Amino acid sequence: MGHGIVVQNLGKRFSAYPSDRPRTIMQAAMGGFKRFKPMNAFWALRNVSFEVQPGEILGVLGHNGAGKSTLLRLIGGIGSADEGSIRIRGRVGALLDLGAGFHEDLTGRENLMVAALIGGLTKAEVLDREKEIIEFAELESFIDNPIRTYSTGMGMRLAFSIAIHTDPQLLLIDEHLSVGDIGFKAKCIERVKYLRDQGCAIMFISQSPKQVMELCDRALLLNRGTVAAYSDPKTVVAEYEAAMHPDQKPRLPQAEAPILGQKIAITAMHLSPSAPFHCGDPLTVELDYACLEPLPDPIFSVRILHESGAVCFESNTHSKDCHEKVSPGSGRIRLQIDRLDLNGGKYFVSAGVHSKNWRQLLEYQDKLAKLVVEPTRVVEGLLHPPCVWTADEPSLALGRDTAFADESTTTPEASSV
Repeated sequence: MGHGIVVQNLGKRFSAYPSDRPRTIMQAAMGGFKRFKPMNAFWALRNVSFEVQPGEILGVLGHNGAGKSTLLRLIGGIGSADEGSIRIRGRVGALLDLGAGFHEDLTGRENLMVAALIGGLTKAEVLDREKEIIEFAELESFIDNPIRTYSTGMGMRLAFSIAIHTDPQLLLIDEHLSVGDIGFKAKCIERVKYLRDQGCAIMFISQSPKQVMELCDRALLLNRGTVAAYSDPKTVVAEYEAAMHPDQKPRLPQAEAPILGQKIAITAMHLSPSAPFHCGDPLTVELDYACLEPLPDPIFSVRILHESGAVCFESNTHSKDCHEKVSPGSGRIRLQIDRLDLNGGKYFVSAGVHSKNWRQLLEYQDKLAKLVVEPTRVVEGLLHPPCVWTADEPSLALGRDTAFADESTTTPEASSV
């Protein structure tokens, strides 16, 4: 392997202390030293595994407190893990906190020199690239002013420019691709793409699903310090958005990349009958899978979509009260549909597997099989269920109603007037 990042079963534990913890020796002496002890410990990260290959961008999503920044800081060498391992090969350009390493009394140019030297460049290389760094940061008129006179955005632009000009083989970015105005954001994104194309392995934190979809080759979703999803950006973004709306189960997009370390894989799908298929025929969908570890109560789902993308049918084992433990090895699960009343046309069948209670997407295969329904009589819509039109004799019904109305309105009182 060349340069890149490999994280295996990473865990980081922190201690939680009481809110009234003593801050001075006097407070401790008066209130008791017991309050110096932590109340309990919590895992900010647990069992986190993934890798970033050269020429790849990995986006990390998750709500506040999910463990995103802790993960990036451990990879950047700030702190140490309590479990697992981190293997890093290559020169790291870390943007863990843009501008945090600047000295406010030094000028922008002086801070540039210090930061670039720390980033691994020689003095000659810094002097050779100084003009380019300043121009990229758009700070030509301010570079010899003290950093304390810079706005937050100016400091961020300078830090970003320094990091990307130090020839990083690994680039770590913590939610700072949004620095500056729209034009500068676009310039940053283009430079990140350029570094990726040059073989740089890039990992960045984001709370923008759109940004992850635009930039990333793969994505990782953290939830309370554990990996909730690790797959292609479409799949992970769908899980992230579903987590923001827990009352809705995920609407799964296409899974275009393998899931590293996945627990179960759908290896094949069989349809019976495969062809010809007529409206109203029964359909059996069989899923072959390979499981690597025991899974208590996984949820298998099957979805049938029209070629236009419209969902025509969906069923899952959870809604049908089918609960069982899946053991390691190969297996097959079967869905039997008594009759499928689809209009004539072309359809696709997708399948997925979730962990218990829809907590995590384990596997998804989009459009794994094609289903062609033989032509039916032309009608609007996708469904073509059996139906019968009937009509009563209008004259007889009207005659009875009219006669009844005449009789009811004729009374002895009325006739005697």
